[in-house]
Amino acid sequence: MTALWDATEARAATGGRNTSDWRAGGVSIDSRSIARDDLLVAIRGPSFDGHDYVGRAFDRGAAAGLVSHTPDGLPDRAPLLIVDDTLDALGALARTARRRTKARVAAITGSVGKTGTKEALRRVLAEQGETTASESSLNNHWGVPLSLSRMPADTRFGVFEIGMNHAGEISPLSAMVRPDVAVITTVEMAHTEFFDSVEDVADAKAEIFDGVTHGGAAILNRDNPHFERLARHASERGITDIVSFGRHDAAEIRLLDCALEARASRVSAAIHGATIDYRIGLPGRHWVINSLAVLAAVRALGADVERAAAALAGLEPLAGRGRIHEVDFGAGELTIIDESYNANPASMRAAIETLGGMTPTGDGRRIAVLGAMRELGAASESLHAEIADPLRENHIDLLHAVGEMRAAHDRLPETMQGMVADSGEEFAAEITATLRAGDIVMVKGSNASRMAVVVETLLGDQTRREGC
Repeated sequence: MTALWDATEARAATGGRNTSDWRAGGVSIDSRSIARDDLLVAIRGPSFDGHDYVGRAFDRGAAAGLVSHTPDGLPDRAPLLIVDDTLDALGALARTARRRTKARVAAITGSVGKTGTKEALRRVLAEQGETTASESSLNNHWGVPLSLSRMPADTRFGVFEIGMNHAGEISPLSAMVRPDVAVITTVEMAHTEFFDSVEDVADAKAEIFDGVTHGGAAILNRDNPHFERLARHASERGITDIVSFGRHDAAEIRLLDCALEARASRVSAAIHGATIDYRIGLPGRHWVINSLAVLAAVRALGADVERAAAALAGLEPLAGRGRIHEVDFGAGELTIIDESYNANPASMRAAIETLGGMTPTGDGRRIAVLGAMRELGAASESLHAEIADPLRENHIDLLHAVGEMRAAHDRLPETMQGMVADSGEEFAAEITATLRAGDIVMVKGSNASRMAVVVETLLGDQTRREGC
């Protein structure tokens, strides 16, 4: 095993006390998914205490436990690193991991597209050198230090996602990551329950510039109405290399043309004046724009842009973020687009546009199964109602609405009005009876609306093959 951390280095980083010698190949905070030879960090949460599961972690092959006290029931001389506060100690491991590497590091935030952009950047960089990236959406006050603590010293590229719900959350995480390149995908109506305006959201996203290294770069969406505000924030923090992407004529990474296909896109872009043509293995106009951000970051990190552009053809959707399934249904098939991971107004519109670009077979229809969008505050009802507009504009045949999405349902003509329900579970029990072979069904909503249950119901135990 190649050690990611050993007892001596971890003690020096955290100021803790070891009970014995140990070497760990990874770091985990979850005894359920821990790998053999991982260091388990026992985090105390609002509804659980990781110390209660240290014994289980050892049963599964953990190398050591990072704890604030010795849990009951452990064997004598169990390898522990005892610290005052385990979350603080995890942050100390993260900062040490960042200091000990010469990696070029990117940090990504934004109202929409940060996880997808992070995964795309991870994939294209991994073909050019050892790359460490945040797993899934580990982007909060424990996810970011966990991701950083997993970065080996010999990493060439690091890619870390930073999220927030409130002002002041991104700044300390950016200081921990110390990105050489900071990317803001876009600023939209999201988390507005906790902000007075979208401008305040932009200011909170701009906290990502707080940790940018000397001589680092800011990558910004030139098409976004908050571009100038974000660029001013970057400049005020001493960042002089501000690179923009988008359709805008002034963008350094500029979209020249694109062809949107049902399951992919073809793009022509100008990268600081040089034209490059490439294919993205994902559908949707939003992915075309995301790809520009990826290539801008690749260039700023000093990697090969043309090689990265070619690698974009191999992208595949993440679970819950546009993954396409084809399932046997009667005498034909259903196409299911799983967008159930999360939703806000901008991502909802993008998903509806993608659905509108797909062609059903036979007597099939384009059907949207949409759940509520959370954290929208006082504007929630009107923002849900406005989703009726892209549904009409993209020729969606039918809307099944869950929760607050009834507001859009009620604005549609009767021919487009499907079922309404209070939750994904309630709807899942009835949805199959509403479908027919050839239908394309897109399921989307915030996590709290439980739309993943609808996807699980549609997939069921049927024989299926997954598309791109």
